Amino acid sequence: MGIRNFKPTSPARRHMTASDFSEVTKGEPEKSLLAPLKRTGGRGTRGNITTRHKGGGHRRRYRLIDFKRRKFDVPGRVAAIEYDPNRSCRIALIHYADGEKAYILAPGALKVGETIMASEKAIDPVPGNAMPMSAIPLGTIIHNIELKPGKGGQMVRSAGNSAQLMAKEGKYVTVRLPSTEMRRVLATCMATVGQLGNEQHENMVIGKAGRSRWMGIRPAVRGSAMNPVDHPQGGGEGRSKGGKPPRTPWGKMARGLRTRKNKQTQKLIVAPRRRGKQSGRS
Repeated sequence: MGIRNFKPTSPARRHMTASDFSEVTKGEPEKSLLAPLKRTGGRGTRGNITTRHKGGGHRRRYRLIDFKRRKFDVPGRVAAIEYDPNRSCRIALIHYADGEKAYILAPGALKVGETIMASEKAIDPVPGNAMPMSAIPLGTIIHNIELKPGKGGQMVRSAGNSAQLMAKEGKYVTVRLPSTEMRRVLATCMATVGQLGNEQHENMVIGKAGRSRWMGIRPAVRGSAMNPVDHPQGGGEGRSKGGKPPRTPWGKMARGLRTRKNKQTQKLIVAPRRRGKQSGRS
């Protein structure tokens, strides 16, 4: 896996980069694991825009990913590493011993032909194996972490990401997340061993506006380029910041505003990602 450069045949191509897809071993997806993916174009049920800057994009089909890993104690062989247009990391096609097939998020160290397994008991902590965090050794690199037992992995699912199991205390374990936040999670929650692949994804340069449109991202006009009637930061002679922090066209803070208000889980945050802030346990 690496970054591919292009010949500078145009100003856009000069700095554009893309993945070389060297780890992908299969082009066509497994048809039995595909589902239709409906696009809204950012519109609600009445046809009005509910999410700005969305629309268009290449047609996709959704790959059914096994985030729960509930096929316990059945060995599975890695049949292929595939590209998934719906996420930044790669996915692995697994052929289980009983004939069933499934997609999982592919760790970077996982290779075609290897055998993986999910279990409710302690098994070898090799990349791709899944088990409750109570059975995973301390210091292990993990991903696809559940927040509620049986709900499926919700944290650490994007390309190159990984978390680390730091401590075990009673019915909770402490996990260090990619954001450096230290968080307690129930020890009965499942997690998968290893770091997710395609870690060079964050270094890719889109290069041109058309490539954003392929991804379904429409242009975004700066508020300072608008008129005062259209945006809180509009108007003024020449460039100006408006004397107040960035806001949306409806006056809501667009940067720096804390949006997390889940008091029930605040006590589970041992050390927040924001440096110098008080712990959530106080």
